[in-house]
Amino acid sequence: MKRYCFDTSGISNPLEAMPEDIHQSMWGGFKTKCLESAIIAVTQEIYAEMEHIPGTVGQCIRDNKANLIMEVGEDWDWGTYIDHCNKMEDEHHDFISEFIGGTKKTVGLTDISIIALAKTLNLPVVSMESPVTSESKKLHIPDVCKLQSVEHLTFSEFLRKEQLKF
Repeated sequence: MKRYCFDTSGISNPLEAMPEDIHQSMWGGFKTKCLESAIIAVTQEIYAEMEHIPGTVGQCIRDNKANLIMEVGEDWDWGTYIDHCNKMEDEHHDFISEFIGGTKKTVGLTDISIIALAKTLNLPVVSMESPVTSESKKLHIPDVCKLQSVEHLTFSEFLRKEQLKF
């Protein structure tokens, strides 16, 4: 049963900060308890980014593709997901990178997709993005999550919520 939606940064940033060759037990436990046990949901767009994560964590992601991706057309409420995506694209149009010149300093359509998935499944989003701290033409994942009433967690908050200690 899915319990979390992950943005790529929810795995790639902690992996960079805590390399798996040093933090073997943590990443080994994460692979077993999270990736292989199918508690994480991602969109096709997020998976396309995640499949480039290196090492055994990346290999585990690739080996568990079917456990991770929520495919449109399968047996879940994907129609509501599409509706949430369309609504968020419209509501946040002025902040979405692809619509305002391609800047990477704000949310992109891939970010919107994982938030829409989380909203559809009523699950939190795990990412390592920080909220925007000033008034601007930028939004990050935590900002859109807040606007959409979707819980946002960092990787450490996720580990605590799951009571995972390594």
